[in-house]
Amino acid sequence: MRERQLRFIASCCIVLLGVTAGAETLADAPGVAVTLVAPEPVRAFLVQHLDLPARLAGDDAQAVLTRRTGRVAADLLATEGYFTPQVEVRRTADAGLIVEVDPGKRTRVDSVTLEFLGNLADEDTGQVGRRERLRANWPLKVGAVFRSEDWEAAKSALLAEVAATDHAAARLAGSRAEVDPLRTTARLNVVIDSGPAYRFGTLTIDGLKRYDAALVQGLAPFAAGDAYRRDALLTLQSRLQNAPWFHAVSVEADPSAASDGIVPVHVTLAETQTQRVGFGLGYGSNSGARGEINYRNHDFFDRAWELNSGLRIEEKRQSLFADLGLLPDARGYRLAFGGRLEASDIAGLASARQVLGATRSRVEDRVETKLGIDWQREERRPTGGIVETDDALTLDWRWIRRAADDALNPRRGNVIEFRLGGASTQLLSDRDFVRTQLRVQQWWPIGERDTLTLRGEAGLTAATSRFGIPQDYLFRTGGGQTVRGYAYQSLGVREGNAVVGGRALLVGSLEYTHWLDGPWGAAVFVDSGDAADRWRDLKPATGIGAGARWQSPVGPLAFDLARGSRNGRWHPHFALMVAF
Repeated sequence: MRERQLRFIASCCIVLLGVTAGAETLADAPGVAVTLVAPEPVRAFLVQHLDLPARLAGDDAQAVLTRRTGRVAADLLATEGYFTPQVEVRRTADAGLIVEVDPGKRTRVDSVTLEFLGNLADEDTGQVGRRERLRANWPLKVGAVFRSEDWEAAKSALLAEVAATDHAAARLAGSRAEVDPLRTTARLNVVIDSGPAYRFGTLTIDGLKRYDAALVQGLAPFAAGDAYRRDALLTLQSRLQNAPWFHAVSVEADPSAASDGIVPVHVTLAETQTQRVGFGLGYGSNSGARGEINYRNHDFFDRAWELNSGLRIEEKRQSLFADLGLLPDARGYRLAFGGRLEASDIAGLASARQVLGATRSRVEDRVETKLGIDWQREERRPTGGIVETDDALTLDWRWIRRAADDALNPRRGNVIEFRLGGASTQLLSDRDFVRTQLRVQQWWPIGERDTLTLRGEAGLTAATSRFGIPQDYLFRTGGGQTVRGYAYQSLGVREGNAVVGGRALLVGSLEYTHWLDGPWGAAVFVDSGDAADRWRDLKPATGIGAGARWQSPVGPLAFDLARGSRNGRWHPHFALMVAF
């Protein structure tokens, strides 16, 4: 709302100052220069929204500027808490025109009164305590600067907090801000009508054809009779959307349909196709050309279990896998079992491994957690190095928080992943080890279209030796999405003529992307990192380069060219720039 107000005021200012002779614009016409003088940050605010012309031609335009600028500037400054500005327009000795703004003293909040009606006004202990918490959480405190944007945001936050629990029909019954320009104070009053307290009714479900209603009911984090909570509805919506059985989901609780304080919850679903076979072809600079066939069954054995299997053949890696996911429980946790056969030949290291495992996972809002146990056997054959077969039974925990504004094309936010795992020689493993890894990716918007991206990764495997540890629990780096300017996984520990995984990893990257009109953009970046057997052996390799970006339907595609500092060679990279 505030942005619309500012745009309207600025538009009026442009019209009022738009008196010209003929078809010439004021900025291009001859005349006197216009200079705005005001303290920062007020000056920056007015420059952004007032749109003063650089020069003025003609007495009429100068008269309009003198008569109207003060009123328009005052309207703009009032939104920032300045209600007594002084605006003077005067000529200088060199015939220039000065617009001087003294914003005056900024208005601050003098008192806040929050009143409540409805069930929230009851005098029982619970409601008294809740009213106290609402008043304590009110963001626009006494002494704070009074700005229109903050005032509107504070009212919205209060109403949302009341409506989040029990009071689904809460509304803003009244609000008033009494501004005293002489004392530069504001007295605030807000009245919230909470309405009655509500409880959840039974779930009604439309759209089920293949699956039983118990499947949906089992995902609900509430039962009939529980107190109304908006976050419980959002959790159910999220769980259904993330489930493989449905491609369209709507969860609604309408207080107007309530009876005796019981709100019915209505779920509308559209089921996905049960079985699907997919084929794919692609190319990436990391693993070369690839082909893939995938089979998925969302109702395996007519139990709503999810089977996901596939065969992927790449130039440097080949894999055959199958995973079976069971139904989630009432807390959203889901068990999955699977196996994988994989062979690879990368940076002189040929390996073959077999994996069997089970995982317990949950996605709750922005956080995904996984706890898995895997047994794997790996045969590694480094060119010119030691051939060995490693066995490990590992327990692995992962925590991932995704807080980006757009999952496919993020401009603001971050993704953080922490991983902790290990194995013991007492439990079917050839080596005792503990592996830790932290990855962070952060985006900042620059201007209207550009983005600055920071990426960092650190890892350490604590063990007496790297031998006896599968490569999945060691570290190599290099290539797209890691350190560009170097071949895929070419940075690590030298063993014979091959590069194998080490016990320490450190990687950092900084990238600036400028998006042009349409889906295309350009980026410049610097990456640095290395993997080694010990921290003190890390010698970060740096890659500097530039590339093109294309916003595809599945995320930005990157075409990069980077020069590595170690060998001075240029290396091309092609990858999908997805957040991990």
